[in-house]
Amino acid sequence: MNAPATNALPVVVIGAGPTGLAAAVHLIDRGIEPLVLEAGPTAATAVRDWAHVRLFSTWGEVVDPAAEKLLAPTGWTRPAPDTYPSGEDWAEQYLLPLAATLGDRIHLDARVTGVSRTGRDRTVDADRDRQPFVVHIAHADGREERVFARAVIDASGTWSTPSPAGADGLPALGEKAAADRIAYRVPDLADPAVRARYAGRRTAVIGSGASAFTALASLADLAKSGDATGTTGVWVLRRGLSASTFGGGDADQLPARGALGLAAKAAVEDGHVDAVTGFRTEAIERDIAGRLVLVGEDGRRPDAVDEVIVLTGLRPDLGFLDELRLGLDERLRAPTGLAPLIDPNQHSCGTVYPHGHRELSHPEPGVYLVGMKSYGRAPTFLAMTGYEQVRSVAAALAGDLEAADRVELTLPETGVCGGAGLFDAPAAAQSDAGGCCATPEPAPGRLGVGAPAAAVVTDEAAAGGCCSSS
Repeated sequence: MNAPATNALPVVVIGAGPTGLAAAVHLIDRGIEPLVLEAGPTAATAVRDWAHVRLFSTWGEVVDPAAEKLLAPTGWTRPAPDTYPSGEDWAEQYLLPLAATLGDRIHLDARVTGVSRTGRDRTVDADRDRQPFVVHIAHADGREERVFARAVIDASGTWSTPSPAGADGLPALGEKAAADRIAYRVPDLADPAVRARYAGRRTAVIGSGASAFTALASLADLAKSGDATGTTGVWVLRRGLSASTFGGGDADQLPARGALGLAAKAAVEDGHVDAVTGFRTEAIERDIAGRLVLVGEDGRRPDAVDEVIVLTGLRPDLGFLDELRLGLDERLRAPTGLAPLIDPNQHSCGTVYPHGHRELSHPEPGVYLVGMKSYGRAPTFLAMTGYEQVRSVAAALAGDLEAADRVELTLPETGVCGGAGLFDAPAAAQSDAGGCCATPEPAPGRLGVGAPAAAVVTDEAAAGGCCSSS
């Protein structure tokens, strides 16, 4: 089948999460037709995976202005802007209504398996930039399809690819064999079956960011409940404990995010959680009773645990983009123009200035990684960042470079915190969920319970929907 003329083609958006849906809206606003491909069975698939989580961003920060404008004629009204939605709230009250408004522009159960230039693999230069993109799709019913596009916006997030326990970035020895006792998400302890898994047991939490904070606070709450005597947590950190380990606290311009770190601090100080510091996991073994023993690179073997929660970050799936010429930072796997702004080896809870199409561009013109996926392995992504990204990208695709280069966003401070690259130094805490880490609305006198995906994302959170959305 011959490809049609490029200027008659849609822009393919991969992922129907928060950033992907916003990208579609901004394209429509620019008179460009989007085609949104979502791997999951619904829009916001990944967000719905963490429906129990309360975001650390308010409603006023997680609704895209252009999307609100599109929704207004349907009778939709934004919830109180100073309140904190849960993942379920965000999906049910905003993302799914927005997806319904976009209608058949969204194709569900459509997993992208490859993207290339029509008739050109990545090695071919001849006439390359004049060829449309070709996107290969695997449908849930087994059908395969390819569609052509004038440009591709990958908002597929990182939710589907959590990082392993091994300190070298690879699964620890024995990690796969112990999969029945390991979780890579913050558990929903309101679910009776999940609660029973952790109640009265000793659980290790590996990680040092907002997701880990959430898990620690959750376990502390469980320990204090009347029906879960014996519940304890073990916090496994690659760095030491210091005043900055728990994030920005009261100084954080996202107050709920600061409260999350303080809740984790209280869990340690109240004795519900023990800390094992300077520990880099090399192996996970079973003892004679079948419990799990973490083994450090230095040979240390802390007391056995019943369960392990690994919250060491998320990473992008770049495999289906292999035939494209991407410019990615060798460490973060983020666009080279963006990486210096978000590199946790260089930043410690500073401000990331808003960015757009120029920082997100690649040697392959017309392809953009946006949302959580644009941050690669860097932490602390915010939904408002993704909305600004796609506003700029849509303007650039429409040829309006003045608008594309204009900054229309002010980000709160402490937008980037130290990540895994700083584990040897007592730096500010890493946001393991790529910034799609959330917190509950603060409640006086009570440790809050949050989870791994807030202001993205995510589609991440965050949603890969983050399995193919962001």
